[in-house]
Amino acid sequence: MALFEYLSMAFSSIRANKMRSLLTMLGIIIGIAAVIAIETVGGSLSGSVSDSMSGMGVNSITVSLTQKDSDTATVGGGRTRLFMNSSPDEDDLITQGMIDEYLQAFPDRVDHVELSRTVGQGTIEKAGDPQTTITANVSGANHDALAAKEEDTPILSGRWLDDERDAGRRVCVVSEKFVEQAVGGSVRDAVGQRITLTINRMPYDFYITGVYAYVEDSYSTFMGASDDDSIQTNVYIPLDTAAQISGASSGYQSITAVTTAGTDMTSFVDTTGNFFASYYTRNDTWTASASSLSTLVETMTELLDTVSLAIAAIAAISLLVGGIGVMNIMTVSVTERTREIGTRKALGATNAAIRTQFIVEAIVLCLIGGAIGVVLGVTLGAALSNLLGYAARPSVEAIVIAVTFSMGIGVFFGYYPANKAARLDPIDALRYE
Repeated sequence: MALFEYLSMAFSSIRANKMRSLLTMLGIIIGIAAVIAIETVGGSLSGSVSDSMSGMGVNSITVSLTQKDSDTATVGGGRTRLFMNSSPDEDDLITQGMIDEYLQAFPDRVDHVELSRTVGQGTIEKAGDPQTTITANVSGANHDALAAKEEDTPILSGRWLDDERDAGRRVCVVSEKFVEQAVGGSVRDAVGQRITLTINRMPYDFYITGVYAYVEDSYSTFMGASDDDSIQTNVYIPLDTAAQISGASSGYQSITAVTTAGTDMTSFVDTTGNFFASYYTRNDTWTASASSLSTLVETMTELLDTVSLAIAAIAAISLLVGGIGVMNIMTVSVTERTREIGTRKALGATNAAIRTQFIVEAIVLCLIGGAIGVVLGVTLGAALSNLLGYAARPSVEAIVIAVTFSMGIGVFFGYYPANKAARLDPIDALRYE
């Protein structure tokens, strides 16, 4: 019952001095609102950056060949290689055997490996207009690399390439825009049709096995068409067919490993790099290194969090100012209510009861200001996030800390005036004018 009595007295005092109480809470309101708004905007920005980069392959590890730092190396019996090749030889490339051993070594952490091979540009006559030549980018890709595109560019008709079924075959997957420009007719009718692409001045016949959805600005631009017909697309063919046409070696200069969910990317990037680098310990020119976007995402997130924290800390200074205001007003309240304090002590109120009364009043004052600040901060943070084009993500942690901090301010800055009131002599207080 004593607690309810203290609360009742606190609300009565606040209602009796509405304007003064509001001005006292203003510092608390502004401080908490600013901290929560900044944390909300910072969290929204960090979340949007992480989500955006997740779509770019944060769970992917790129393994590529790089030249060793030293330009001289001693090999077998003292032979020194003075000049390094600008491009790796066939023996230097990442082989399918290495990839297979990598998949066997980490079956629980590697979902699949995406492989691709650039062939070049292929030209074809425009459907219905033989005088116009359209140029598309042609590249080889395995099934896993193509299946990863399904979410953004789904297959509309037919199927993606199959590594075993299509090995060595002259088949391809094209976009619906390619069908419109170079084949004519519907995407359904295009499947199974033969097209002739001229690559490196040599004509090659391909049969269309699938047509994927065209997404503007997702692929390389068609060259040589008029402005009205300018589009962007790729033509995908089997990996071994791409190697035959381009005359490339059977190995790869770079591969992309996609990890399983829950894999610790930070450590596994190093593990992957060390695994492939072990094949190049005796190679005096080339080695393999691994990298991932996850490291960049973590760095950017940490940077954004640090900036948000620094700005929030500056905004939190207003909470200190608000706390001093609470102490000031409570001190004035003690002075104004000296006779009331004297009367209560004369009627038997203990020092602890008087002290608790004023501490509760200070806490209530700060909690009301904190509640208003939370609502204002969340609203302001959501509005700013939406204005910047990000989804609002209020920080529950920041809200809890802000409310707890406001209670702490009430106790800390309310204790001095409360203790001053408790130590008043009842006779002197009753004689106070």
